[in-house]
Amino acid sequence: MRSPARGLEYEITWPRRIVTIAEAARYIRAVGYCMLFTVESVPLPSLYYHVTKRNRFAKRIWDKYSEMVWRWKDELPRRRKAFYGKYFRGRGTFISLEQLPNFLAMEDAAAAPGDHARFYAEGRIGENARAIWEALDEHGPMATLELRNACKMETKAGNVRFKRAIVELQRALIAMHSGTEQETGAWASGRYDLICRAFPRETAEAKKISPEAARKKLADKFREVRKDATTQQLARLFGWPKEEAAAAFEGPRSQG
Repeated sequence: MRSPARGLEYEITWPRRIVTIAEAARYIRAVGYCMLFTVESVPLPSLYYHVTKRNRFAKRIWDKYSEMVWRWKDELPRRRKAFYGKYFRGRGTFISLEQLPNFLAMEDAAAAPGDHARFYAEGRIGENARAIWEALDEHGPMATLELRNACKMETKAGNVRFKRAIVELQRALIAMHSGTEQETGAWASGRYDLICRAFPRETAEAKKISPEAARKKLADKFREVRKDATTQQLARLFGWPKEEAAAAFEGPRSQG
């Protein structure tokens, strides 16, 4: 069997170039979870390739296809068609609504808006992340500058703390990217919301799923998309202990 072209090792076969947001949403539902751009250390397909047809080593050109991808990463979560946030390795990640409950259950992240104090007391998030979560709980979805002001992170040093903390919340599956807002005359600012508020149905569903069942579902989808997947790849991808990855990977696939 011929090896994939260099830079396309993680991509999959798809019927045609993706050119509409509806096709992008369909692609994310099909793969379950994927990257915005291909990331060398994350063995998952990307939306970028299937829109631009450029692999990760090709020079990034700002054309109509690049613009589509960049716009859809804002529109898909805003329209509640998919989760988008910096999850795997702190890089742009899409998760389908069908798989989001499994991610939340696996991470024990099916939280309520006011759970910031409990998560902080348990050592699951830091003080800066707690402050951001509390502001989102109190004020609702907020754009970057507004959110930084609410958290007293307006300074240059505060911006560094904010960037680290907002990624922390996304990796913990507490906060998510939820579109953009034009706060200044420059680039539009990212807008953030709490996952439990943006996706209440998926959050409620996650509370009914055990971590073991969630890991099994996620492993099954990984094997479905990556036919050559290994237990080691699965363990590295999710950061699971080898025993948990083996239990999720081996045996019959889950039904439904």
